[in-house]
Amino acid sequence: MSPIDDLPPLRDVIAAHDLAPRKQLGQNFLLDLNLTSKIARQAAPFEDCTVLEVGPGPGGLTRALLASGARRLVVVEKDPRCIPAIEEISAHYPSRVDIRNLDALQIDLAEIAGGKRLKIVANLPYNVGTQLLLNWIAVPAWPPVWDSLTLMFQKEVAERIVAQPRGDHYGRLGVLAGWRTEAKILFDVPREAFTPPPKVMSSVVRIVPKPAPLAADLSKLETVTAAAFGQRRKMLRQSLKPVGGEQLLERIGIDPQRRAETLSVEEFVQIANAI
Repeated sequence: MSPIDDLPPLRDVIAAHDLAPRKQLGQNFLLDLNLTSKIARQAAPFEDCTVLEVGPGPGGLTRALLASGARRLVVVEKDPRCIPAIEEISAHYPSRVDIRNLDALQIDLAEIAGGKRLKIVANLPYNVGTQLLLNWIAVPAWPPVWDSLTLMFQKEVAERIVAQPRGDHYGRLGVLAGWRTEAKILFDVPREAFTPPPKVMSSVVRIVPKPAPLAADLSKLETVTAAAFGQRRKMLRQSLKPVGGEQLLERIGIDPQRRAETLSVEEFVQIANAI
């Protein structure tokens, strides 16, 4: 019996369904149900909302979310081998789990939310985690359909999300996340918590949308950050030549000799708005 329900231990589930993690799918299964319960508690409460989990694998976090009170849980799993394991969990929690055998990069969050508040909680597959986050942040309309994101990433990616100017990890991801959201690393997760153990430590990040971020054209801000950090060792007068370079920067009062990592989010927005 597990510490949170009377379903079989996750190692038994993996063995029963022959769920050897696949590297090409970015799979590292989280087997410690005390740890998955800790993640679920950080995302709670779940009253009157839809919860979305991406990449449940054998269902460790799925079980924790249900045990923590999720009444409508949508799980999106690309790997068809994992579906029978999730169906067993669904049978234990009747009418609470909506299973989608889909690629998470193709999902429609508004459809999944079903008119309710949406919370996304996931141990994201390493190979698509950053792209999924960008998909959820870089949307035309704001505020987004989701209320909060409680996500696990490689620690290095988590540090990029919460990075501040002049920090070693500050880049395009930090600018976009800092522009529209408040992001915080909640805690780290050691390699040994996973099967197989990844090469690096992981971190759980909590992200909530800012209700009224600075006004900016999303496509222009993406263009500016891509150009600036694409040549981050060069001065802005060189890296931003494609969008106006030295002339543009002098017009808005930003020193063309600065480098990308020294600019605040507000300054990047100012450049985007000046194009």
